[in-house]
Amino acid sequence: MPSAFRINDIILVIVVISSMAVAVIFPDFGSRFKEYPFYCLMLNFFLSYLAIDLAAVWKALKGHTVQIVTLTFLKLIALPVAVYFIFYFIAPKYALAAMLLSGVSSGVVSPMISNMVGGNSALVLIVVVITSALAPFTLPGIVEILLAKQVAISFMAMLKMLATAIFIPIIAVEIIRYLMPRLVAPILKVQFPLALTAFALINLGVFYRYAPFFKKEPSVIIMATVVVFVLAVIYCVVGILFSRGSSLENQLASAVILANINNVLVIVFSSQFFGPVEPLVAAMYMIPFFVVIIPLRYYHHRKSRAAWR
Repeated sequence: MPSAFRINDIILVIVVISSMAVAVIFPDFGSRFKEYPFYCLMLNFFLSYLAIDLAAVWKALKGHTVQIVTLTFLKLIALPVAVYFIFYFIAPKYALAAMLLSGVSSGVVSPMISNMVGGNSALVLIVVVITSALAPFTLPGIVEILLAKQVAISFMAMLKMLATAIFIPIIAVEIIRYLMPRLVAPILKVQFPLALTAFALINLGVFYRYAPFFKKEPSVIIMATVVVFVLAVIYCVVGILFSRGSSLENQLASAVILANINNVLVIVFSSQFFGPVEPLVAAMYMIPFFVVIIPLRYYHHRKSRAAWR
């Protein structure tokens, strides 16, 4: 059985947190990278989708339509709306951040996480692709409906930003896959260091602008950490309850789909239209992103033992 964390996961969390700290402590240095976040986000998507075979996804889609549609609706519509109102009454300052994280697409490494906890990884992969394709439309729509009276942000501006960040890398991947397939393996070999660099540049180019705010209100960082762990618990519990009548593998898959989200997209997206709380919460979610592996593996172990009794 694989360990709960890989060394790369630990390195990634360290880089994410340290690059945020550098940007806040040395904002002049961070400002040098202010033009990089959006392009680094696209690079991150490109590297992630390079390992996904869309043809295999469409084959796996057959026979699971109802389950996939309902799970996608939960992920992109029902859950973010519910989470927004929960936080609106309990911690209104973090309601928007919670909604953005809840309504963004599932992370492209979710199938790997699913393998580690014993989930239905084929189901996870399908929902990752579908939510990635739909999130540029659903997320701005929810923001427009719920926050129309609070923020004056163009729906089309949000849609354009998300669609560009997601669809151009996917198109680039498909072009390389079919016209230059020999490039796929060499790129995947350097995937991690490239992605690590992209993460660092995103944080440097985003968080330098919020340095005065974080220095004035450092307690926000602690609260953001609490919020992301509360969200992670909500995601895992809702995912398991949603599939409670199904197999253990599907329960774990649903939890992974909801809990392992594309928080990097929220960092860049929210920094362009909101902030500073929203990008901070999104960045801090990198910690529970990997920590949820531990309780999900325990749940799998406990349920498996119970089934054998």
